[in-house]
Amino acid sequence: MLKQRIITALVLLAILLPALFYPSAPGALPVPFACVMLVLIAAAGWEWGKLNGYGQGVALLLGAETFALCALSWALGLLEGPLPMVWIVASACWVLGGAALLRFGVPGWPRVPKPVRVVGGLLALWVAWLAAVQARMVGVNFLLSILLLVWMADICAYFAGRAFGLKFSRSKLAPSISPGKSWEGVWGGVIGVVVLAVLWAWADHSAQARVSSLHTVLIARGWWLLPIGVLFMVAMSVVGDLVESLVKRSAGAKDSSNLLPGHGGVLDRVDALLPALPIAMMLAFT
Repeated sequence: MLKQRIITALVLLAILLPALFYPSAPGALPVPFACVMLVLIAAAGWEWGKLNGYGQGVALLLGAETFALCALSWALGLLEGPLPMVWIVASACWVLGGAALLRFGVPGWPRVPKPVRVVGGLLALWVAWLAAVQARMVGVNFLLSILLLVWMADICAYFAGRAFGLKFSRSKLAPSISPGKSWEGVWGGVIGVVVLAVLWAWADHSAQARVSSLHTVLIARGWWLLPIGVLFMVAMSVVGDLVESLVKRSAGAKDSSNLLPGHGGVLDRVDALLPALPIAMMLAFT
C-alpha cells in the first residue's frame, strides 16, 4: 500500500508541478494549470454522481457536465474578471449549508432531494475550479499560500490527534461522521496554520516578494484580519472534510473512488479545499 501511495503521489506531482509553475505573467490565464484542474474537477464530478447513487452512465454524464460548465466559463471570459458575488454567495452557502448538513448528520443526507444534492455538489466543484485558476492568475505564491494552509491544517491535525486525542476533551469532533477526528486534532491544526501564516507573511516581507501571499494581502487590509481569516478558513476546511465523510458514510463508501491508487479519489484529496478556495478569494478580494 505504501509503495502504491508513493508511486501515485510521484505521478501526480509530475503532472501538477509543471502545470503549476509553467511561466505566466501575473493576471494572465495559466492555461496548463487550468487544463489540469479542469480534468481533475471533471473526475470529481463523476465521483459525485457515483456517491449519490447513480450508475456509471449518469455519473459519466455528470462528470462531462462539470467539464462543460467550467469550459463554458472559460470560453465566456469569466476567469478574466473579478467575481466578488460568486465568492460571497459560495462562502455563505458553505457556512449555512455545511452547518445544516453537520447538524442533521448522516441520516439527514438522504432526505435532501437528489437533484439538490447533485446540483449543489457540481456547483461547489465549479466554484472551486474558478477560485483555483484565479488564485493562480494572481501568482504561484498566492495560490500556494492557500493550498499549504489547508494541507498544514490537515497534517497538524493528524499528528496532534494521534498524540493527544481525547487527552484534554471528553468527546470526539464528529463521532457519527468521522470517528477518527478529535478536538485536539482541530486545535493542533489551528496552531499549525497560525504559525505558518505568520512565518509566511514575515518571509514575504523579508524577501520583498513580487507576488503577495494570501497572508500579506490580509495583513495589508488590517492586521486583525490575518488570524480571523486563517481561523475561518481552517474551520471551513474541516467542514468540507466532514461533509464529504458524511456523504461517503451515507453511500457506504470508504473512498470517493479508486482513481488515485492508495489515495482514494479526487474528492478525497480536495474536499477541504472546496470551501477554502472561494473563502480565501472572498477574504482577499471583496
